[in-house]
Amino acid sequence: MRILKLVCVLFTLSLAEGVLFSLSPNAQKCLKEDIQGNQLVMGEYEVTDVPGQIIDYIARDTKGHILSQKEHITKGKFSFMSEVYDTYEICFISKVPPHQRGIPQEVSLVTKKGVETKSYEGIGEAAKLKPLEVDLKRLEDLSDSIVRDFSLMRKREEEMRDTNEKTNSRVLFFSIFSMCCLLGLATWQVLYLRRYFKAKKLIE
Repeated sequence: MRILKLVCVLFTLSLAEGVLFSLSPNAQKCLKEDIQGNQLVMGEYEVTDVPGQIIDYIARDTKGHILSQKEHITKGKFSFMSEVYDTYEICFISKVPPHQRGIPQEVSLVTKKGVETKSYEGIGEAAKLKPLEVDLKRLEDLSDSIVRDFSLMRKREEEMRDTNEKTNSRVLFFSIFSMCCLLGLATWQVLYLRRYFKAKKLIE
């Protein structure tokens, strides 16, 4: 039982991500991550309060679609659903009035995605599951999530390998074509010079 809980805790820690960084005045800092499709992403942020300075945040995908946005943040939460596998980014933007001298602000961000966003306590109460069954359910979902991640990594590796093979074949064909062009040009140049020298009677 203790070992099972320890394994669940380790998997949970591996999924939850927390960062703490300093945001310079009138600057923008973005955090990017590849996320699978149809996954719930939840986050909790907190920034140090500096009078007169404003921080906004925005979450979007590579196409520029805004998934979550809020202005004048200090402390709060956000969530959005990833539609397809893509690189998603969360940006924090600092705004300081022109007449004020800005100072850096600390930003704390903790994000969770997929399985980590589920409330297993609520699931256990609704289904009347025992604590051990809840832990098993959590471990099962975590295992499925890891398997999906490995499958995605394998798919991406295959795509990259296919791209490399196509690139290598194209480079090979281009090299062969270039060599043929050079050989043809060299042959034409030799024949042309031979005819030229014969016309000038420099060679027989």
